Amino acid sequence: MKSAIGAMLACMLGFQAGSADAATECVASPGEVLRVCVGAEDGRAFYEVSRRGQPVLKRSALGLTFVGEKLVNVTLGEIRRSTHDETWEQPWGEQRLIRDHHNEMRVAMRGDTPNSKSFDIVVRAFDEGFGLRYDYHGMPSNQEVAISDELTQFRPAARTQAWWFEAYQKERDEYLYRRTPLEQLTKAETPLTLESPGLFLSIHEAALIDYASMTLRLTAPDTLQADLMPWSDGVKVRRTGPFQTPWRTVLISETPGGLADSRMELNLNEPNKLGDVSYARPGKYVGIWWEMHLNRSTWGSGPKHGATTANAKRYIDFAAKHGFGGVLVEGWNTGWDGDWIANGAGFSFTQAYPDFDLAGVTAYARSKGVSLIGHNETAGALANYESQMVAGFEQYAKHGVHSVKTGYVKPNGTIQRLTPDGQSHNEWFAGQYLVRHHQLVAETAAKYRIAIDAHEPVKDTGLRRTYPNLMTREGARGQEFNAWGNPTNPPEHVTILPFTRLLAGPMDFTPGIFDIAAGKREVQKRVQSTLANQLALYVVIYSPLHMAADLPENYEKHSEAFQFIKDVPTDWERSRTLDARIGDYVVVARQQRGGEDWYLGAVTDEQPRSLSVALDFLQPGRRYQAQIYRDETDADYRTNALAQVIERRTVSSTDRLALALGPGGGAAIRFKVLQ
Repeated sequence: MKSAIGAMLACMLGFQAGSADAATECVASPGEVLRVCVGAEDGRAFYEVSRRGQPVLKRSALGLTFVGEKLVNVTLGEIRRSTHDETWEQPWGEQRLIRDHHNEMRVAMRGDTPNSKSFDIVVRAFDEGFGLRYDYHGMPSNQEVAISDELTQFRPAARTQAWWFEAYQKERDEYLYRRTPLEQLTKAETPLTLESPGLFLSIHEAALIDYASMTLRLTAPDTLQADLMPWSDGVKVRRTGPFQTPWRTVLISETPGGLADSRMELNLNEPNKLGDVSYARPGKYVGIWWEMHLNRSTWGSGPKHGATTANAKRYIDFAAKHGFGGVLVEGWNTGWDGDWIANGAGFSFTQAYPDFDLAGVTAYARSKGVSLIGHNETAGALANYESQMVAGFEQYAKHGVHSVKTGYVKPNGTIQRLTPDGQSHNEWFAGQYLVRHHQLVAETAAKYRIAIDAHEPVKDTGLRRTYPNLMTREGARGQEFNAWGNPTNPPEHVTILPFTRLLAGPMDFTPGIFDIAAGKREVQKRVQSTLANQLALYVVIYSPLHMAADLPENYEKHSEAFQFIKDVPTDWERSRTLDARIGDYVVVARQQRGGEDWYLGAVTDEQPRSLSVALDFLQPGRRYQAQIYRDETDADYRTNALAQVIERRTVSSTDRLALALGPGGGAAIRFKVLQ
């Protein structure tokens, strides 16, 4: 790979220090909160950003480098400006109505040689952040190019702390976050959240289509540079002209909640291209999943096989009894026996094991008012999956299955790509090859009116606006790590996710574990939370599809606590982050879509918290019954995880609510309107 990169001759359009009188053009956000300036000096393009007159990002490089092209200089050309202000409606989401209000500046960059590529730098400035992209609209049709690097930099003006984990690791994005000074970062995944006194930034990307996923590498103590996941030969991206890059995005806020409550990521994606997506229905589900992680049953065939017709019907009966719309069944299709991670090409996506009757199970589910959620684990064998995808989706559609959970369990960097000459190449899990694959899955699934819940995915970049059948994904350390015990997720993990991973989009975290200990004595091998914390996650972690992940019998044992999971919606009119300190605690409130009830979730780390929450999000003049599920005074994830109090009180928008959270604890509240 290194030799291939070393052989590349590049057209460098990067940053070079210069005088203060460089040619620049600026655009302010609609409320004049942000100001983004783009310029060129000594032939190099750059940008810089200020907020309320104070610098946020110092002069930072812009540009791409191409294989086989010589260095050229650029100058500013034509400047075009526009303003956009509209409100649009999500078919489902954390907020029904979203305002897209931004000012755009398009800066033409002209090369100094006849054959150099001219391009536009496009900037959209919102009050809460900005996006910029490169638009090579002037390239001849069908001209092929290979991008060797992207030079986009992000240079914070103040010393910052970073919430991050290492990129390019074996388990993709499934790692715990750590907080360090920026200068200790090496290569990090996005969203990357930066914290300085009084200001929070989150660097990410939007509209990732036919391009490599962007990570960030530290090139100087105060400088981050875009780092694209390469193809196996070292080329970062292959495109055919004309083309646009994804948006490079930066959210900027004085509070963590300002990051979480921004919808800029969605606004930088194109509107719905699929038309009617009524089949993509938000809801809650149960299923044959957690029992395998607890080693009570297996994905593969044999005496402990989990995905049997009888077991599936048991879960369907439970779902119907308690009002759940879906039942996930993993392990129903052949290919799970032996080392399936190493032998993903052995999966069939249409052939069931003999003890599972797909037609019979789906018919039984329909008779109970429940839908089956399909499952396609690929083990990273993309060629095998793509060759069967149409047949698999056709079969699911025939039986009324409109949601499919996909999986890509394979060590990062070992995704197999086969070429027509029979050669095999290992690719990264979020390089352009995988980005193209996930796009193909989304478009193919839409033809069969199927929604996707992707695990081990390429990260979300707001494409759910354009393709609303992309409902949710994993892409972080989820609940399954709490079953394996080597070790489990610490309490602070769920207080970090809303301001890191969840800034990208919905996450299928699979909350709702009631058997906290699951027979394990060591705290580090158990679910490190209280029961109330598990309930609160249904509000704190947004996903239109939420699983009640535990075993049915554990919910039957705690029927009063289970009521909150039965009540809580997964589709929202509006959402607000009321209070938060990253890594310590978070409080979120959401209003039921099309309804008047509100729900609140609060979680803390290993420290107990006493919080006072203003209820001014409730409708003035209305009275509500607060149905409170909270930690008992002695609740503690280490010693008394199941200690919980359920109480009711009458409240209004003028009240404040005191929340006492135990270590690893939480509170979950339904505010039900009183007539």
